[in-house]
Amino acid sequence: MTRLLFDSHLDLAWNTASFDRDLTLTLEQMCDEERSMTDKRFRGHATLTFPELRRTGIAVCIATLLSRSGPEHVRQSTYQRGELDYATRLGCHAAAHAQLACYHYWESIGEIKMLMTQEDLQEHDALWKNRKGDEKLPIGIILSMEGADPVMSPDTLVDWWDLGLRAIEPAHYGRSHYASGTATEGPLTDAGRELIDEMGRVGIALDVTHLCDESMAEALERYQGPVWASHHNCRALVPGDRQLTDDQIRQLIARDGVIGLALDAWMLLPGWIRGETDPSTVSMQDAADHIDHVCQLAGNTRHSGIGSDLDGGYGTEQTPGDLKTIYDLLKLEDILSGRGYSDTDIDAIFYNNWMRKMMATLPTRD
Repeated sequence: MTRLLFDSHLDLAWNTASFDRDLTLTLEQMCDEERSMTDKRFRGHATLTFPELRRTGIAVCIATLLSRSGPEHVRQSTYQRGELDYATRLGCHAAAHAQLACYHYWESIGEIKMLMTQEDLQEHDALWKNRKGDEKLPIGIILSMEGADPVMSPDTLVDWWDLGLRAIEPAHYGRSHYASGTATEGPLTDAGRELIDEMGRVGIALDVTHLCDESMAEALERYQGPVWASHHNCRALVPGDRQLTDDQIRQLIARDGVIGLALDAWMLLPGWIRGETDPSTVSMQDAADHIDHVCQLAGNTRHSGIGSDLDGGYGTEQTPGDLKTIYDLLKLEDILSGRGYSDTDIDAIFYNNWMRKMMATLPTRD
């Protein structure tokens, strides 16, 4: 039986709400259905469906709500994408609710289980650890928001909490109404400072992924609750503002944060060019380098995890050449073992670090 995995970043509902994918199919079936489609380069090259997640042993994941509506005066055409960007905040808000409807439906048919409390997580963990053979179990979902634009105003954040939201990335690519994200510069906005304060009051965790350096520094100083980086790699290995500096990694370590390895190939290999570089030039060995770098900075394995971001707007045309399905995450087991990591270390990286962090983050039942 495979090790249990915790994946800290999957855009499950976005794949269905924006790309009309049926995640209840086998991976082969879903890819076959897409092979004649030409709207996106990733059609027919997906890496995951619910059956594939179960085969891999992914018992729990942090799953997203993802839509954007950057402020009108800085909206950048570079980042306008029909499946992601909305001219109005209401459109963005509605898109996030459409994705939430996907999670509700999947839960109603037993594909997933929404985990909102510590007790939910403990019970789900026990269910998976006691599973028998190929028993079909629901995949545990902890809900996060990638880019905070669906939050119409900070004073409505408690409504999202009641719906199960437990973490927020204040920005994605470009500028949100709250912060500056990847490929931009700048501090939190006034509304962003209000949002951070309200997150602390309500109990929603801060995911620093995608924040530009200035916004990240301000957010980390202002917010005193649980923090992590759900899908971030190391700038020391692959330059670029999408990656964490060693100092940022050390800040997260000091606050018992966990950093999830992302499998997007351009974050693993310097000089990768989307649509041009051959996936065979990067491998899971390169991915393991980022795990190892975090562990070396920490002096232990407590702060590294997996936040694959697979099928996050790309497919196997933009993953390591030896990753054809999310199941290939398991190749990290032999790679890390070969580098001297113990079974306990690998269990921590695959599952236990994120479980520890979630147990320290989720509320208890009333």
